[in-house]
Amino acid sequence: MNPYIDREKSWLTFNARVLQEAADQNVPLLDRLRFLGIFSNNLDEFFRVRYAAIRRMSLEGIDTKNILGNISAEQLLKDITEIVIEQQSESLRILNDIEKRLEKEGIFIINEKELNKDQKTFIKDFFIQKVSPELVTIMLDDLVEFPLIKDTSGYLAVKLIMKKNKSGIISKILNDKEIRYAIVEIPKTVNRFVVLPSNSEKQHIILLDDVIRYNLDNIFNIFDYESISAHMVKITRDAQLEFDSDLSKSFIEKISYSVKERRVGEPVRFVYDQAIDKDTLEFFLNRMKIDSTDSIIPGGRYHNRRDYMDFPNLGRYDLLYKQNSPLPISGLKFDGSMLSSIKEKDYLLHAPYQSFSYIIRFLREAALDPNVQSIKITLYRLSKNSQIVSSLINAAKNGKKVTVQIELQARFDEASNISYAEQMQEEGVNLIFGVKGLKVHSKICVVERVENEEVVRYGFISTGNFSESSAKVYTDLTLFTSDSRILKDTSKVFEFFEVNYRVHRYKHLIVSPHYTRSRFVKLIDREIKNALDGKPAYIKLKMNSMSDYKMIDKLYEASRAGVKIQLVVRGICCLIPGVKKLSENIEAISIVDNYLEHSRLYIFCNDNEPEVFISSADFMTRNLDARVEVTCPIYDDGIKQELMETFEISWKANVKARLHSNTFENVYRKNGNEKPFRAQQEMYKYYQNKLEVVTEII
Repeated sequence: MNPYIDREKSWLTFNARVLQEAADQNVPLLDRLRFLGIFSNNLDEFFRVRYAAIRRMSLEGIDTKNILGNISAEQLLKDITEIVIEQQSESLRILNDIEKRLEKEGIFIINEKELNKDQKTFIKDFFIQKVSPELVTIMLDDLVEFPLIKDTSGYLAVKLIMKKNKSGIISKILNDKEIRYAIVEIPKTVNRFVVLPSNSEKQHIILLDDVIRYNLDNIFNIFDYESISAHMVKITRDAQLEFDSDLSKSFIEKISYSVKERRVGEPVRFVYDQAIDKDTLEFFLNRMKIDSTDSIIPGGRYHNRRDYMDFPNLGRYDLLYKQNSPLPISGLKFDGSMLSSIKEKDYLLHAPYQSFSYIIRFLREAALDPNVQSIKITLYRLSKNSQIVSSLINAAKNGKKVTVQIELQARFDEASNISYAEQMQEEGVNLIFGVKGLKVHSKICVVERVENEEVVRYGFISTGNFSESSAKVYTDLTLFTSDSRILKDTSKVFEFFEVNYRVHRYKHLIVSPHYTRSRFVKLIDREIKNALDGKPAYIKLKMNSMSDYKMIDKLYEASRAGVKIQLVVRGICCLIPGVKKLSENIEAISIVDNYLEHSRLYIFCNDNEPEVFISSADFMTRNLDARVEVTCPIYDDGIKQELMETFEISWKANVKARLHSNTFENVYRKNGNEKPFRAQQEMYKYYQNKLEVVTEII
């Protein structure tokens, strides 16, 4: 038996869990649409990154059986395509079910053939005023080279059957009638979902694709055609960045060039409306040079279903999850000095249950405090109109020395990060662009403040990105501290960014790429020794993904020694739990619910003197060996207890928890005789109760 679950199939199984949420009739209807959008967006990224990487191995003839787990790249590509076709079919069935249920709620998603008279008038005017100026339409027959098709856009493949032959190059003759082909790019500058005016309680929405279909004659009226049809197609390209070797160019220039070149990456997936005419499909496949080595996926009438993440709510909040207001952190007030509070004790922020605004407030205070000398921070992904960046620029304008390590290679955020980097550079912020060959994925900040002629450090260490937008839906942990032990080590990480050849020793933090693997192995070895000595021994890990075979082997070894291991792994899990003489002491679940489980939390029994860590690193080879990651010990007893309690809340989940296995079945953990326990709802109640207890004491 292969002791590992295939990484790619495990990821597709995770995305199937997202699809389960879209199918779940207990999920509010508009949130079911959101999960369909997430499923589609995830699949796009999978093809751009993982499928593309395996395809490159296949084309280069690399022997991949050791890399991919005893399967050839060619076979794995075929397996992936089969799974995806099945999942796409399921997603269409789910969408059809959601639309029927929306109709019962008075919400109708209609196409261009279902418009009434008033709606037709509105659509014509809307097209002329809003859509037509944004359209890119290209006639294809006479072009020597096929135009660039972007992998982030959707297109309508248009076929015109002309009334009579005309001079010029003819694409194909059908019964002596000329056929012309064109392509229309669906503009991103116009909302994909157009809300139609209504005189009744019913609400109607039409997709932008169908607005264009209804107005095809407006676009192509210069042609004398007898029939016209339009079917959606979509392409996905290899997202690998190719770096320019020109030494005269700056790092920003090289990244910018690479991002632009990504637009012409090799196609890896072609999705088409299965109702398209066979000759039209063949024309596009031939002209776009797509063959059987690419993943060719038959789909429905509409693609780019990631846009359903932004489906209009129409004021129907009864069809959405109730949004809980972020709670305050007990004892940490917005109306006082955060630095003064943090000087007295550590505080933990658990977003989105608690307010991410504390991070903004911390930076705003540091920017204005006359005694603050410097701010150092790492940035990986940022939201649009980032308040983090605004706060840092504000600090620089107030004379603080602001140093920002910004990761320009954060996948799919490169262009945004380049823009922010240029903006900060113009305002006097000192920028560091990382370490050659390593992505900087750590989430750390250090503030230096002069107090009584001495430099005192304050800071925070997090499991997630400093992004206001993701903090609303990603669960993450952030430790605010003035502990000199932790922050002295954190400052050394920034020194490593500036002087890469000097490898520091860290007394408290666990830092990749130099120490994380070896330190976690030692922590696991200690649990193994304790178990063999008859002492209490357990390991409790919560993370996004687990795919590193060496770490999995070490957990297998711990299981065989009798260490009880509980894993909450949201995404990829290559470990097979519950196998006799291999992993019978390991249980593993995944929680997929309203929020994206993103926090990394590691707990080791240590003979009932638990050691607790929060981290930016998953148990993946890239996090352990090829990135700068920071794992932080928790020394505050109250916070340590809080984190252990929150792990138990996650572990008790029996509503949105699925069991990891090598059967890829996504079986829900059963309630048994226990009451339904939905971890994310219980987590919010947990923090509500903590506030109420403090209030009662006061």
